[in-house]
Amino acid sequence: MEQISISEIQRNLHKLNDFDIIEVIDKKRNKIKGYFIESKYASFVEELSQKVEKKKKRKSAAGSLHAYANLDLIDQEEGA
Repeated sequence: MEQISISEIQRNLHKLNDFDIIEVIDKKRNKIKGYFIESKYASFVEELSQKVEKKKKRKSAAGSLHAYANLDLIDQEEGA
């Protein structure tokens, strides 16, 4: 995957035309700032984003209750 710095984008915006996906980096801090994705992939990205949001919203009751369970007391429970 091609990497490009923020300052390179500012100076040479035309470089974005040659690629479908570019990783945008902050060279000074050596961090990934995000990705430039060509607009033809917008619908795919939006669909994927919605699936991730739905998955975050769905929680199982068992998983939620497990966070509050005291494992030290499980042996004392009736029928355990």
